[in-house]
Amino acid sequence: MLSRTFKEKMIESALFSVSALTVVIIFLICLFLFRDSLLLFKDTSLLDFLTGKFWYPTSVNRQFGLLPLFFGSLIVTAGAILFAVPLGIASAIYISEIAHPKIAESLKPFIEILAGIPSVVFGFFGLVILVPFVQNTFNLPTGQTALTGSIMLGIMALPTIITISEDAISSVPSTLKQGSLALGATRWQTIYKVIVPASLSGISAAVMLGIGRAIGETMTLMMVTGNTAIIPSFPGGILDPVRTMTATIALEMGEVPQGSAHFHALFAVGTVLFIITFLITLIADSIKKRYRFKVD
Repeated sequence: MLSRTFKEKMIESALFSVSALTVVIIFLICLFLFRDSLLLFKDTSLLDFLTGKFWYPTSVNRQFGLLPLFFGSLIVTAGAILFAVPLGIASAIYISEIAHPKIAESLKPFIEILAGIPSVVFGFFGLVILVPFVQNTFNLPTGQTALTGSIMLGIMALPTIITISEDAISSVPSTLKQGSLALGATRWQTIYKVIVPASLSGISAAVMLGIGRAIGETMTLMMVTGNTAIIPSFPGGILDPVRTMTATIALEMGEVPQGSAHFHALFAVGTVLFIITFLITLIADSIKKRYRFKVD
C-alpha cells in the first residue's frame, strides 16, 4: 500500500513538474521577446512604430512603421478565413452527417494527407499554378497578391477546420438527433438547428485553430504574396502585393546586424504577433465556454 501511494505521488509530482516547466518556458519566451523589442523604443517612439506607414529599415532615414505589415497580415488572414471557414464546416457536415460511411472513410485519409504536406510545397504550387491564374484572370502586372496568399492559406487551414469540426459534430449524442427527427424535423432542419448548435463549441475551436495556422504561416506567404511593404488600397487591396509580419521576420532576420535598431524592430514585430495570437486564444476560449454553457 505504501509502495502504491509512493508511486502515485511520484507520478503526480512528475506531471506537475512538466506542467510547471511548460509555464516557465512560455514565460521565458515572453521575457526574451519583450526584452529585445523594448530596446527599439529608446530611439523610436511606440506611437511612431504602431502608426507608421512605411517600413524602410535599411535606408538613411530609417522608418519602422508597423501598419504595412499589420494590414498585409490582416487582409491575407481575413481572406483565408472567408475562404476556409464556410468550406471547411460544410465539408465536416457532409463527412459526418450526409456522406455514405464508405465515402466518408475514403475522404478522411486525403484530408489528413493534405494536413501533412510541407508549407514549401504549397508555396511551389501557388507560385507555379495559382499566381499565373490570378494574374491572367484579373489582368494584373503580377499574380503575387494578397488574394493568392489568402487562397493558399485557406487551403492549408482546411484540414484543421474539417478534422476538428467533424470530430465535434460526430460527438453530438445520437439521442439529440433521434429526438429531433421524432418530433418531425427534417434531416436538414436537424443538422442546422440541433447538430450544429450542439457542436458549436468544437467548431469555434476549429475555426480559431485555423486562424492561428493562417496567422503563423511564413514560407508560403513569402512565395506568393509579393513581399511589398505597402499599405494595401481599399477596397481593392486584395489584389495588391503585400508583406506579412511573419514573412518580414523570416526575410530580414538572417541578414540584420545583431543588436541594431533593425534587429530590435523585428523583435517588436514578433511581440505584436505574439500579443495578437494570445488575444485570439483568449477569444477562442471565451467563445468555447459561452457556447458550451448554452448547450449544457
